[in-house]
Amino acid sequence: MSERSLRGTQLGSRSLESEVGVEPAPRQMVEYVCEDGYKFTVPFSVEAEVPATWDSGTHGIGTRVGGEEPDEEPEKPVRTHWDMLLERRSFDELQVLLDERLAIRRGEIPPQV
Repeated sequence: MSERSLRGTQLGSRSLESEVGVEPAPRQMVEYVCEDGYKFTVPFSVEAEVPATWDSGTHGIGTRVGGEEPDEEPEKPVRTHWDMLLERRSFDELQVLLDERLAIRRGEIPPQV
């Protein structure tokens, strides 16, 4: 088995190609600052749309230095079970169902199978 292995190379850790003549894509460094004053930079492509906020990973969400203020996203109101129920039935229909169920619980009406 050892006769068939490649000697002198560490497979998976080194490339046999050189980086001569290879130019990376043009980049821009964008600076962000967190609420606690921590500053960090993130590289972006020159063609990329740069976001107004970025998560630093340790200090929270940072806002772009010298950029526009981030747009406040409108928060969706929380839909409760009651809201979803009212989408399917009217209040009068619900009142009839409640009265029916209460009458069954009280023993006034025998339960239907």
